[in-house]
Amino acid sequence: MSLLHALVARGSVILAEHQGPGDRNFSHAAQTVLSKIPPNNSKLTYVWQEYLFHYIADNGYIYLVMADDAAGRKMPFAFLVDLQHKFTDLPSTSSAALDSTPAYGLQGTFGPAVGALMHTYNTAPPADDIARAQHELNHVKDIMVQNVEQILSRGERIELLVDKTDTMATQATAFRRGARQVRRQMWWKNGKIVVLCGVVALFVLWMIVAQFCGAGLNQCGGKS
Repeated sequence: MSLLHALVARGSVILAEHQGPGDRNFSHAAQTVLSKIPPNNSKLTYVWQEYLFHYIADNGYIYLVMADDAAGRKMPFAFLVDLQHKFTDLPSTSSAALDSTPAYGLQGTFGPAVGALMHTYNTAPPADDIARAQHELNHVKDIMVQNVEQILSRGERIELLVDKTDTMATQATAFRRGARQVRRQMWWKNGKIVVLCGVVALFVLWMIVAQFCGAGLNQCGGKS
């Protein structure tokens, strides 16, 4: 047998359970595992000796099955999904009724359904349910791969943006350095032009004065 013990619980309160044929009683081990399950929604597997406890926690209710290692994970989780559907489809599973249900309060009504479902999966597990569980796992895997690809693509764009920013910063520094050099060169050119204009102005003024006073500018002082 692959599935050995299964139950439905509200938190750590077992509402209904079924144990397969055998001498060992796994109720205490199942109760210990229930006490370790966090209150949030989750799906996980606990290892205990050579057995595995698989569970689905959803909205405060826990669907748990104990299986041997040879069962893997696909078939036990398909069983848990089916068990959850059967439990939520019960006419008496309203929130108000379940909140006040004592421990093992559904053992007489739902315990046989747990046993019948365990027998079905141990003898001839429905292929459709297992295929559905595998499809859900593949769908989650595809979503994760897609998210990783988006993150990697975004990382490449960020790196490209950083590279472009560094290039622009380098170009801006070179531009400022070149602008300072151009300003200095223009200042020297403007200075040379001003000096040259001053020299030309003095030369023109000397030529004008020299026409009346002579080249040595000594004839103007002798006239009265």
